[in-house]
Amino acid sequence: MALVLYDDGNHKCVAFTELVQGEGIQSNQFAIIDQGEGILLDPGGNLTYKHLIAELADYFLPSHTRYIFASHQDPDIIASVGGWLLITDAQVIIAEEWTRFLPHFCMRGATAGRLVAIPPRGMWLRLGGADLQIVPAHYLHTVGFFQIYDPISKILFSGDIGASLMDGHAAGLPVNDFDAHLHDSHMLAFHRRYMSNNKACRLWVEMVRQLDIEWIVPQHGGSFKGKPMVKRFLDWFETLECGTDLISPADFTPPPREVPSHD
Repeated sequence: MALVLYDDGNHKCVAFTELVQGEGIQSNQFAIIDQGEGILLDPGGNLTYKHLIAELADYFLPSHTRYIFASHQDPDIIASVGGWLLITDAQVIIAEEWTRFLPHFCMRGATAGRLVAIPPRGMWLRLGGADLQIVPAHYLHTVGFFQIYDPISKILFSGDIGASLMDGHAAGLPVNDFDAHLHDSHMLAFHRRYMSNNKACRLWVEMVRQLDIEWIVPQHGGSFKGKPMVKRFLDWFETLECGTDLISPADFTPPPREVPSHD
């Protein structure tokens, strides 16, 4: 299902929310279109590839895809990149750390001259007549993790920050009750497990508070719309204990050896 997040007649942001079928983890895919040029954000893997092509036809042609952005290297983010390189002339934008990993998803030579490495502090990107800001979110949850902030729509496409585990029909929709969402969608458990530590959380929050954000839209689950809800999320994330904050000797204690029975 496609959800139009923003449309002023020239600049458009679209989310695709129910393309994963079967056992794969639910994920949201995104497109930003300006003056007929498009960028795909975290287009996903083989579970989403053909469905996303069909959905995009209502917004722009694959031949008008100028960029494919990968927030990081996970299969649910960019495993379909080989297919997109075949049907478009797009450049693939990914962290410097992952440029040598990306060819493993493609035929030999497919990425030659097609990769743009994001430097550690991020960069600006021109799409049509718009400038998009690529901002760092290192170790949240992986080294070389980036997000896209769109100053026109004031949307931060936040990747795994803010992610939750929800049914497809609810994914992408704004969260109404933050406290209920925190537990009902396993957002708290997800962030405790997948985010690295509170230091990274605090540094990220300090950076994004300087942006004029109206909507935080993660790659999994629901979104956080409106300045009060954005502030509620940032206040929570800023104090989150996670990852190495919670680690203990028990996490490095192997289970007792059990010899399989051959009865």
